[in-house]
Amino acid sequence: MHIIDYSIVAVYLLSIVLVGVYLKGKASSGIESYFLGSRNIPWWALGASGMASNTDIAGTMIGVALVYALGTAGFFIEIRGGVVLVLAFFMIFMGKWNRRSQVMTTAEWMKYRFGSGKQGDTARLLSAISNIFFTIAMVSYFAIGAGKFAGEFLGIDWKLAAIIMAGLAMIYTVASGLYGVVWTDVFQGILIFGAILFVCFKAITLVTLPDVFSTSVPLADGTFQTIQMKLSDWSRITPPATLDLPGVYSMYNLFGLAITFYLFKIVLEGSSGGNGYMVQRYLASKSDKEAGLLTLLWTLLLAFRWPLVISFAMLGIHYGMSNTVIADPELVLPTVLQNYLPIGLKGLLIAAFMAAAMSTFDSTVNAGAAFWVRDLYQAFINPDASEKKLIVQSRVGSVAIVVLGLLFSFTVSNINDIWGWISMGISAGLFVPQILRWYWARFNGYGYAIGTFTGVVVAVLLRLIGGEIPEYYFFIIASVSSLLGCVIGTYMTAETDRAVLENFYRTTRPFGLWGSIKNIFPESVKLQIQKENNRDIVSTVIAMVWQLSLFLSGMMLVLGHWGKFGILMLVFAATSVLLYFNWYKHLDNEVKTEDSMG
Repeated sequence: MHIIDYSIVAVYLLSIVLVGVYLKGKASSGIESYFLGSRNIPWWALGASGMASNTDIAGTMIGVALVYALGTAGFFIEIRGGVVLVLAFFMIFMGKWNRRSQVMTTAEWMKYRFGSGKQGDTARLLSAISNIFFTIAMVSYFAIGAGKFAGEFLGIDWKLAAIIMAGLAMIYTVASGLYGVVWTDVFQGILIFGAILFVCFKAITLVTLPDVFSTSVPLADGTFQTIQMKLSDWSRITPPATLDLPGVYSMYNLFGLAITFYLFKIVLEGSSGGNGYMVQRYLASKSDKEAGLLTLLWTLLLAFRWPLVISFAMLGIHYGMSNTVIADPELVLPTVLQNYLPIGLKGLLIAAFMAAAMSTFDSTVNAGAAFWVRDLYQAFINPDASEKKLIVQSRVGSVAIVVLGLLFSFTVSNINDIWGWISMGISAGLFVPQILRWYWARFNGYGYAIGTFTGVVVAVLLRLIGGEIPEYYFFIIASVSSLLGCVIGTYMTAETDRAVLENFYRTTRPFGLWGSIKNIFPESVKLQIQKENNRDIVSTVIAMVWQLSLFLSGMMLVLGHWGKFGILMLVFAATSVLLYFNWYKHLDNEVKTEDSMG
């Protein structure tokens, strides 16, 4: 890079740290302000922050790699997590269900669901530990992506680059908590949006893809193989039934089965209520309506990520047509930035993608530290700790998570490898208990703890001794193990206290197997709750189609495939109308239960 580019990057990095330090005072009054912004952050800022946090550099590099190599088939693979299809569930019902608990973390939520006795404490303890473990794995994932990206441009080893990026993000995250995370995310989101517009403009004006061109896929031995792609296959808007790919990507050859499995996994994951920084934004929101609105904005803004991804892929193919085909798909993004941007703009774009990396990193660290402070230190170690001590522990926890995440990242070299393990292994071990807690009244805290412990241990063992196991085997083995632990633990121990269950159902009002618990309400109120639940179920299906058509239409717009773009926009328009009448117009009509007890 030119000295001007380095200067722009340096100014950005300094500015973002100063913003975080400036907001330190707002976050220092107590852990409520440190982790939830005193529940006084505007919904639009929470939504914009969510978009910035989801537009991480590691995930963008994976998305670009898959789309470069496989076209829109790569987009469908990223339904496993990168498309963030769980937002449909949060927009319609999971956001408001989480908000209604009025807790600080999803581990503290266990007391709300299972009570304050040993049952609730056991579930809370296992939830906190497993979530900290998951956070460390996510920090490792982000560190690898950010390190590879920044190291490529700074001319240093990716591990050193990861340390620099993580250290700077840690400074403002530790100083200012969620305030710093959200407002630096909003600022970084503006940079990211500018980068998206420029790269898309570059691809649209420069690249016209031929009917047949070359891409590359990774092989099992660490080398790469060039393959030929037809434009008609590369840009299709429906997933193919099968693929014929060599090497690492051969796991996707039964493509229809793989996508069906990913959709099934997303339905389960979305129904589980989520964890980490995504849920934190709903716990910080002011009302059911704002929980829905922040997700609506979050999804609309995140739609711009996919035109960016396909623009990078197109420029990567264009580079290979006049130079050597880019062998490693994960290096397409940095290669394009190196070769297609003039002095000044290169520095600005690199700063924008550093912003993408840091915005995801800071959200993850802040949410992870909350489990240490609220659910381990305050709950079990020092219940009488002052707010000042809790703030100190918040910062200590943040630093510890970053250090452990960096150390773990140095043992992994492939971004897609660790993302597959996180999204299909550890997640599978965690979300089965998280599903059952919402929908099954008999499920208790011991079942949650045993199911969580079993799932995570199996996922780790598979990672250590499993070898080259396909992602769906990870998912099946970890989730089935977790399910068995849940059922056995639940039926071997006593039921949750009925008063606890009634309080949970009264405030949350979920659908599912709640039996006689529903009878705390008169018939008229039960019918209102059922009507709302039925609308939510239907609206969630509509919202998934709405989100997929929105994201794909942006990709077709960049490609200039107007027929496909038109079809997708018709689907988007139709689902938007359905969502308006079945969901949006009811946002102000929350069922009132305070004065309707039977």
